[in-house]
Amino acid sequence: MYAVMVTGGKQYRVMEGETLRVELLPAEVGNEVTFGDVLMLGDADGIKVGDALKGATVTAKVVGHGRADKVRIIKFRRRKHHKKQMGHRQHYTEIQVTGIAAGDKK
Repeated sequence: MYAVMVTGGKQYRVMEGETLRVELLPAEVGNEVTFGDVLMLGDADGIKVGDALKGATVTAKVVGHGRADKVRIIKFRRRKHHKKQMGHRQHYTEIQVTGIAAGDKK
């Protein structure tokens, strides 16, 4: 079974046992987090979307926090003696999906 969930303004296709990096979550390492914003569920029977997903949740365990690789930003204007360099490292939370619940079945 797989699910499409939303967290941090991004959509992720997840399966049970999978590890992925999402935007930083305010949770301690080892804690369980629940994502209630599920857009789609899929399995061997087919897919479910819309009202069929009421109460569907994805639970995951927080594995760790970290920062991604540095992204270099360079602004350069030729012949103007202008060069500006910046860098950015995005914070993330690494989670492991422990369960996908289908919710209410009507």
